[in-house]
Amino acid sequence: MLLLFLTTPAFSQTHLSSDSLFILARNAAFQNHDYALAKQYLYQGIQQSPNYADLWVFMGRINSWEKHYDSASYYFENALKINPEYDDASLGYATMLYWNNAYLKALQICNSGLQYHPESGSLQLLKSKIFVALQSYDSAYAIIQQLIHQKKEMAAVRALAGNIKSVLSKNQIDLSYDFVYFDRQFNNPWHLASIDYGRTTSIGLVTGRLNYANRFNENALQFEIESYPHISKIFYSFINFGYTGNNNGVFPQWRGAFSLYANLPKSFEAEMGLRYLQFGNNPTWLYTAYAGKYYKNWLLGARAYIIPSNYTAKAGVSYSAMARYYLGGAYDFIGISAGYGISPDDRYNAILLDNPANLIAYKAGLLYRKTIGKMNVLSIDANWVNQEYLPNTKGNQYQAGVAWMFRF
Repeated sequence: MLLLFLTTPAFSQTHLSSDSLFILARNAAFQNHDYALAKQYLYQGIQQSPNYADLWVFMGRINSWEKHYDSASYYFENALKINPEYDDASLGYATMLYWNNAYLKALQICNSGLQYHPESGSLQLLKSKIFVALQSYDSAYAIIQQLIHQKKEMAAVRALAGNIKSVLSKNQIDLSYDFVYFDRQFNNPWHLASIDYGRTTSIGLVTGRLNYANRFNENALQFEIESYPHISKIFYSFINFGYTGNNNGVFPQWRGAFSLYANLPKSFEAEMGLRYLQFGNNPTWLYTAYAGKYYKNWLLGARAYIIPSNYTAKAGVSYSAMARYYLGGAYDFIGISAGYGISPDDRYNAILLDNPANLIAYKAGLLYRKTIGKMNVLSIDANWVNQEYLPNTKGNQYQAGVAWMFRF
């Protein structure tokens, strides 16, 4: 049963305007999380100003949060009757329907809103998500490409572009090569190469990889498998396992990783995870956290790694900051980075973590990535590291790499 109005509110606020009641309702909902009180204010506001669409929309949103979907639909529909052009009402109503898997009805509401607001990035993004849910990937991707061209300021746009591209091209092959030169620490440069094959499955992208490295005048191979399982519309994860049969120190004998990612409101993204490395009989766990923010064509992010004191003389910390400027699609950007310490995710450098001493390292890097045609991606990167490889003894390390990804 729909409870529409309280003819005699539990409190008297007749001296307040509908605008003031709306502000009180928002404060009650967002600051105090008191939805019942917020609805009391909204009931009175609707009684005073039945054509005030914002009150009806906010009532619909609160009922959505409380999972009172029939009531929410009633309020959203009344808001659209009052003002059919109100994009916030269309967005709120279509979003509620989308989250409840009512995709066709959600698409109808989206299309209605876009008739009045064809440039609405939020409605277009939601429409693309609905098409993905309906497995109309070509239609979804066309909308996403339009949003990217319009330079909409939404992290979810580029994330969804990558997901759709993975579905449209279920297979990918990656080739990479890195050259690392040392001015003091080692006499011979390092060479690293890898080839991998990935396929998009029902759980997400699954990749098998073969790595080769020549370090310390030794050769070795490492085998890896990794996956990006989808958990929900907000969360996904990263899982990695690696092993080498060569116990000569070129690679960690075992490696593993797990991270939980989240696409957050207001164009934020975040990650929390752990890494495992075993060098001979010296295993260690490392913990990582990341936060990023999309702003216009920029992605700005910061990451930290913590090495617990049971492995090193004292707890160690590695941290870095990065910035990417997107030139077009999800794979077209220029990136810069700077940081302190060695990261277990730096494939060409993680082996330097096989040292229980807390040694100092400063680093900076550049990355350029460009889509060639529709299914090829070229990556070029260069990094500099000033590494303390013995106590109070430093040297410079220079790395240059190239990678090619082909989707089909």
